[in-house]
Amino acid sequence: MPGSRVLAPGPVAVSATRAAALALAATVAFGAASAARAHDIPNDVTVQAFLKPEGRRLHLLVRVPLGALRDVDYPTRGPGYLDLARVGAQLEDAARLWIADPIELYEGETRLAAPKIVATRVSLPSDKSFLAYEEARAHVAGPPLSDETELFWNQGMLDVGFEYEIQSSESRFSIRPALGRLGGRVLTVLRFLPPAGALRAFELTGDPGLVRLDPRWHQAARRFVTLGFFHILDGTDHLLFLLCLVIPFRRWRPLVLIVTSFTLAHSITLVASAFDLAPDALWFPPLIETLIALSIVYMALENIVAPHLRRRWVITFAFGLVHGFGFSFALRETLQFAGSHLLTSLLSFNLGVELGQLAVLVVLVPALDLLFRFALAERMGTVLLSAFVAHTGWHWTVERWAVLRQFRFPWPAWNAAFLASALRWLMLAVVVAGLAWLVFGVLLGPTRRSAEGTATGADE
Repeated sequence: MPGSRVLAPGPVAVSATRAAALALAATVAFGAASAARAHDIPNDVTVQAFLKPEGRRLHLLVRVPLGALRDVDYPTRGPGYLDLARVGAQLEDAARLWIADPIELYEGETRLAAPKIVATRVSLPSDKSFLAYEEARAHVAGPPLSDETELFWNQGMLDVGFEYEIQSSESRFSIRPALGRLGGRVLTVLRFLPPAGALRAFELTGDPGLVRLDPRWHQAARRFVTLGFFHILDGTDHLLFLLCLVIPFRRWRPLVLIVTSFTLAHSITLVASAFDLAPDALWFPPLIETLIALSIVYMALENIVAPHLRRRWVITFAFGLVHGFGFSFALRETLQFAGSHLLTSLLSFNLGVELGQLAVLVVLVPALDLLFRFALAERMGTVLLSAFVAHTGWHWTVERWAVLRQFRFPWPAWNAAFLASALRWLMLAVVVAGLAWLVFGVLLGPTRRSAEGTATGADE
């Protein structure tokens, strides 16, 4: 309008605008901090637990970092210290939502009803009570931290005591700890204390599925047969070794001898490792992995240069001893599921490995026959496939040697412990030689001679 003026904002209006902007920024910042606190997922979470049946009750003690129990509005004071005087109700809610609900416990095949929360408390991260069951139980039921303790909400530990109703403490129990959502990588250290027998310790990663704490022999056997079968299918180095064995000849009689030789050899070292007869030094696994890669290179080069097959079962036996140690590394963490059936589980794992090898051979032998019949001449195909395998094996050898050379190999001290270890290895060598003579010299002697005759004809 003519003659009108636009008035500049006065001091009061400017102050009000600034105050509103500051309030909005503070609200956004507080909301962002709250959202980060509620939804940030920790990378590594370790859960400690004890499980003990007593009479008609099954006691479960659990320790979880408070920072892993998200979406819980913990009362705080000051710069973010946990308000221990007002946090009781939130602890029970967090224990039920994040621990009790995801954990399934079974008595036999029957799932147990929801547990009763006996006690909850906050502990300092330096507390060592969960090293033993009795200490942990007394600690969980003991007096809480002082209300004046200055502990940030995401640095404390939540200790919970649960109680389940059961029919008998002599029952067989199983657990499904679906705690994987607590963090990016969750490790559950569970110690089971049966009424009779020694403590059994488990280290479970993520959501391991149903874990039988005291399996029957057939349950352990089924689990380890499956494990062995899929281990051979997932092990690229073992598959390439099998390919090297099969490429030069695809007759079932020689293959039976070679596969039997490989099976016997890796069974010996696998059992020896399970009974702690193998070296426990840090350099031993990298050494075995390097030797496995070298075994692939050697077999591939032999196929290319001089495929003399009459004595291949001997080389296979020697390399099978090395591969057995490789199998033991994969089996080491899973032996915790064997219960009291260690030998049964080892034999079942071996059976699974052999079934996996048989499945591979059933596919591989006809495929190679078709390849050499319709696509490539047999000698040319043998050279090309073996060269590819040798190239891959050599790269593995170089990579694994680079890891192995980082370790120092000190000269052993000539003491009683070294002599006892040397004696054990000497006894193992005698047993290995005796078994090899018994199997290949006596039991499979006619088959071996027939196979060598077949291989000789193939060489010619």
